[in-house]
Amino acid sequence: MPPEIKRYKITEPWLNTHCSLGEGPYWESSTNTLRFVDIIKKRLHFVPLSGSLDSLKTHQLDYSIGTTANIEGNNDELIVGGQLGYGIFTRSTGDLRWIQKFWNDEERKQDGHAKGYTKEGRMRANDGAIDKKGRYWVGTMNDPTLVDITDEGVLFRLDADLSILRVKEGVSIPNGTSWTSGNDQMYFTDSPTKTITLQPFDHETGKPEWEKAKVFFTCPVEGGVPDGHCQDAEGCFWIACFGTGRVYRVNVEGEIIAEIELPTRCVTCPAICGTELVITSASEEDPEKYPWSKEYGGAVFKIDVGVKGVPLNKFKMSVKA
Repeated sequence: MPPEIKRYKITEPWLNTHCSLGEGPYWESSTNTLRFVDIIKKRLHFVPLSGSLDSLKTHQLDYSIGTTANIEGNNDELIVGGQLGYGIFTRSTGDLRWIQKFWNDEERKQDGHAKGYTKEGRMRANDGAIDKKGRYWVGTMNDPTLVDITDEGVLFRLDADLSILRVKEGVSIPNGTSWTSGNDQMYFTDSPTKTITLQPFDHETGKPEWEKAKVFFTCPVEGGVPDGHCQDAEGCFWIACFGTGRVYRVNVEGEIIAEIELPTRCVTCPAICGTELVITSASEEDPEKYPWSKEYGGAVFKIDVGVKGVPLNKFKMSVKA
């Protein structure tokens, strides 16, 4: 018998930020501050969790950022997965510098594909996560504002010595990535497949066994896809399903046990902040077909779900960047 589903409903946003593509919510418990990005508008936002739109601080960048993470032992800098590669953002100055590029020299040359863009020119970072050993996993994809989305995306990993590894190629829209509490299995989302897969993972080497992947979760709504997710202290997942106006809480068996209804379709990523779930979103892609979704598309939402999150890992850097 399927579990009973607890239902929540959000009717208005916490921050009506009008993001084109809000993503990457990250809570810093030490300052009770949330940060998140707008990938398309190339912005990085910071706001106190108790604050409002008036207390939002925005950095306008020259390049897009898809994901950010804290660095162990470094309070002034963040590591990011951005348009060209891995970078360092300095809080005190607002500067962004690249420390490891994604693409090699050949991929910076014209290759006859995609309206004349080089591979570097037509790709961007999307989502990312740090594993228990402090390695930073970032997925890349075609920039849909420039070209059609294909399967030339790559999942990268940055290690402590700043060496970069291509862990998985042939992905389209890499999204939510996380690990089991025992660090022996890895969850990975390639959104167009409509699924989150679970595969064995060697914690020491950082190698997933992709050939042994099995489906953990499938988006239950026609036309929707899983986007970002986070884990809570009870071992469950909160999964944003883009195109559905829903965030689902899912148990370790992959069963839906709670559902949050939101007033916009294009929800992108959740993050647990204390016991509050913060959810980013994107602007409505088809406002004529879904007029109800337009007003709050790109807003940030917040709701108390009564459970804490799993502490986020920090990037462990063994060399100076």
